[in-house]
Amino acid sequence: MPLKAPELLAPAGSLDKLRYALAFGADAVYAGIPRYALRARNNSFSLEALAAGIDTAHQQNRKLYLTVNIFAHQAKLKTFISDLAPIVALQPDAFIMADPGLIWLVRERWPQMPLHLSVQANTVNAAAVRFWQAAGIRRVILSRELSLAQIEDIRQQCPDMELEVFVHGALCIAWSGRCLLSGYFNHRDANQGVCTNSCRWHYRLLPDPDQDHTAWVLEEGKRPGAYLPIEEDEHGTYILNAKDLCAIEYVEQLARIGVDSLKIEGRTKSAWYVARAVLAYRQAIDTAQQGLPLASATVALLDGLAHRGYTPGFLERHAPQDLQNYATGDSLPGNRHYVGEVLAQESGQLRIEVKNRFAVGDSLELMTPTGCHTFRLDSLHDVRSGAPLNVAPGSGWQVKIPDPQPHPLEYALLARIPV
Repeated sequence: MPLKAPELLAPAGSLDKLRYALAFGADAVYAGIPRYALRARNNSFSLEALAAGIDTAHQQNRKLYLTVNIFAHQAKLKTFISDLAPIVALQPDAFIMADPGLIWLVRERWPQMPLHLSVQANTVNAAAVRFWQAAGIRRVILSRELSLAQIEDIRQQCPDMELEVFVHGALCIAWSGRCLLSGYFNHRDANQGVCTNSCRWHYRLLPDPDQDHTAWVLEEGKRPGAYLPIEEDEHGTYILNAKDLCAIEYVEQLARIGVDSLKIEGRTKSAWYVARAVLAYRQAIDTAQQGLPLASATVALLDGLAHRGYTPGFLERHAPQDLQNYATGDSLPGNRHYVGEVLAQESGQLRIEVKNRFAVGDSLELMTPTGCHTFRLDSLHDVRSGAPLNVAPGSGWQVKIPDPQPHPLEYALLARIPV
């Protein structure tokens, strides 16, 4: 019996990213409603953009889910139903929710609206899945803190419930989405959609000056003299910078367990990030369905993305050093640097919207929904003047380069391969 392919669910932080996610192979995308989602920053989805995104997805027989996954403070309840009414009218495929009160309000007002339970609810056992199923939830997004064996056990105990699992993206240093550091430092509550990623900042470990140097404190780089006490147990002190989740090598196992949807995190990432991650996981799902081994070239696609080091997270047991990046809070640059978007093919030339610097003589990669093509750049011209250039300086420029392949291109992106 052929393996059932799980849904590939991709982030859509903007209408442009939504289109790239679908072009590179996502079965569904998820976007946020700014006032009620956990990505309130960098969210360009107006009501008009949401309508366009839903239409785009439905025209391609794909799905669009909308995150409504904050834990709402009392003030937001006053306008919640009136704010959601025009969005429900657009007929998104589901709301992704966490707050029991908001779920109750939606179920009461729109009982036919499909609801998915957010990872924010931290569902870690079959009893909780059954509870939410009885409350009218159609799909549960399981906690990132579960192992493969635990996911399989839940699947077996809840055979008629849709289950979704995160396979790629950032990991929280607290239970998923429950970090308090952002609210403590900047009064920007992670559970209200404005997390400042305080776990990635630079900290120094110092003797506590108020305890006669018998204890230790953390000092954040931009807050000298504001000390945070450090407590240590028999396992040591825990540093705050988690590596990024990468479960591409577990796609086949998750599919065989019967997980319904595999989810990529990253609504604030670039179109390049979304497209390349989707391309990799699309290939992994298709390969698993065909009964073929995962190709090393598919795994290598993810090395082209900026990341903080990769870990399979909690899917299997690992020593703490396999989950944490102790050396730096910065992203590793990856072995591909996104430099441009292909706007058009014109008489053997590609017109490029420049995103980052590249130059004549660079090794480049043209990434398309059907695969990648590498080549050396031999010439470069300014679109406006037609003058030859040695360097495309960066954002704000449009340039032309020779088309390295004759096939029609759509949704193609350009990357520089560092020497």
